Amino acid sequence: MFAEQTFTPYIVLLSLICIIFVLFYVRRLVLKPDLQEELLIGNGQTIGKREEQDDYFSTVISEGHTLAVVADGISGLANGRMASTLAVTTFVREFMKLERYIKLQDFFSRAAKQSNEAILKNLSGASGGTTLACAIISYNQLHWGAVGDSIIALYRNGHLVNVNEKHTLSSLLEEQYLAGQITKQQAMENPMRKRLINYLGFEGFKSMEIGEPISLKKGDKIILCTDGVYNSLTELELCEILEKPLSPNDAAEEIINRIDAKRLKHQDNATIIILEKLW
Repeated sequence: MFAEQTFTPYIVLLSLICIIFVLFYVRRLVLKPDLQEELLIGNGQTIGKREEQDDYFSTVISEGHTLAVVADGISGLANGRMASTLAVTTFVREFMKLERYIKLQDFFSRAAKQSNEAILKNLSGASGGTTLACAIISYNQLHWGAVGDSIIALYRNGHLVNVNEKHTLSSLLEEQYLAGQITKQQAMENPMRKRLINYLGFEGFKSMEIGEPISLKKGDKIILCTDGVYNSLTELELCEILEKPLSPNDAAEEIINRIDAKRLKHQDNATIIILEKLW
């Protein structure tokens, strides 16, 4: 009886230590994904020579996921600013509903459909629309979806590679050329080759392009930008800035400054988001 009473406090203490150890281990498992995918985020924007800013963007961190989304209200159409703002805010709203452990593929389709419906409702038959590029970084992987000609690109080891396709007539013309239906000259000289064939706010919109997840490595930089960026700077110029030891915010600012310095006569709105994976 005396022996049992003597060892009881030690048993209780040992049990408490075991519980604390288990809780600490579980906490490490829960927090580990966030530590592994820690990111630096930067952005930049210029109105260019336009009368108003039709680009809209946002970055959000929630439940272990990081969202970056950029939209370009279509130039030449009324309500471009409304469309880009509504599309981005819809994607952010749906993103905030996501839980930590969830399949992300359905998110893009759902958010795109809701954005398209909301834009069409607000247009009430008028002209308008927007491109959109969206990236989600989750557990060391890049998940993405895009519609229109805003791009998502991955900068790795000195190379900048586009992740998504541009939904313009030029893409369709290239397919026709490769299939032998038209000549290379016909494809290159078509005056409508930059015309969008899919965007949000389009009556014929069916779906956005959604790609397979891309595994990320230390030092990778994910770039989302509107056509005002890549139509103003060459890939070589972008890589020259991205390879510098700059923070994403400083790199984005230098890219925008480089665009403004060119003083192009018809400079479009330009917006860029840069996300850098630390480890």
